Amino acid sequence: MFKRILVSLDGSELSELALPYAEELAGTFNSEVELVYVCESGESQYRHMYHLYIEQIAEQVRSHIKAYRTGEKRLTARVKPVVLDGDPAAEIIDYAEKNDISLIVMVSHGRSGVMLWVMGSIATRVVQGTSKPMLFIRAGTPGLKVGKGEMFSKILVPLDGSDAGEVTLPYIKELTNKLKSEVTLLQVVEPGQYVHTVGGLNYILFSEQQVEAMKAETKQYLEGVKRKLINTEATLRSEVKTGNAAQEIIKLADETSTRLVAISTHGRSGVKRWVSGSVAHKVLQAGHTPLLLVRVLGG
Repeated sequence: MFKRILVSLDGSELSELALPYAEELAGTFNSEVELVYVCESGESQYRHMYHLYIEQIAEQVRSHIKAYRTGEKRLTARVKPVVLDGDPAAEIIDYAEKNDISLIVMVSHGRSGVMLWVMGSIATRVVQGTSKPMLFIRAGTPGLKVGKGEMFSKILVPLDGSDAGEVTLPYIKELTNKLKSEVTLLQVVEPGQYVHTVGGLNYILFSEQQVEAMKAETKQYLEGVKRKLINTEATLRSEVKTGNAAQEIIKLADETSTRLVAISTHGRSGVKRWVSGSVAHKVLQAGHTPLLLVRVLGG
C-alpha cells in the first residue's frame, strides 16, 4: 500500500514539510519515493534550475531514508527526481495514474497561498481528480515538526458505520503492523436530521432516548471494528461523540495531540459532498492535523 510514494514539491520550504512523512514511510516499508516538481507556463527557462533543486532534495531524502534502516544496509533508498511541465494538478493526477503511485503526499499550502491551495486550487483539484490515497500535511500548524518515529504515533480514524467509511482500515492496519501507534476509532452521532417539510428543509432533533440508542449501537459497531485491527502493534481505543461530525473530529484531534487523521472521501452522502462541502472537506480546510484521505474505488 506504500510501495510507490509521490511527493509534490514547489521549491518552497513549506512544500518540503511533506518530506519527513515520506521518508518515514519509505524507511519503514522500503518504498520508492518520487519527488515531483511541475513547471507551470512561463517557467520553462528555469527548468534546469528546477532539475538541480529536485536532484539535491533527492540526495537528502536518500540519506534520511537510510537512517531508518540500521541493520538493513543492503536495501537501497530508491528516490526518483521528476520534473514535469504543465498545470500542476493535472500533471500530478496524470503522473500518479500512469506510474502506479500508491500514495500522494503534499502540503496544503502552495505558492498561491493556503486558502487558494486548500479551497480552490491544486489540492482540491487533485482530490477530485485522482483515485489515489492522499496524505496532506498542514502548513503553519503549531507543533508540526515532530520527531522520528512520532509522525504516525497517534492516529484518529473517523467512521460512519458504512463499508465505504472503512476503506482507511487496511492502510491503518498496514501502518500498525510495523509502527507502534495509538489508534482511536471515532464515530459521531448526529443529534438530529434534516427533513423536508411544507416550510422547506428543517433540522429535527432526535429524542434523548433515540440518541442514547444510537450511541449504544455505535459503541457495539466500533468494538467490531477493533477486532479487524487486532494482531498489530496498535493500542486501540474508541470514542463516540454527539454533534457535528467535522467539528468533533477536529476537536478530538486537537485535544489528543493526534498525529494523523485518516478518513474516507466517500461516505453515506457520496464523494462529491464529502469533497466539496461536507466532512472531509471541512476537516481538510479547518483541521490542524495531517490528513490521510482514501477514496472509495468506484466512488
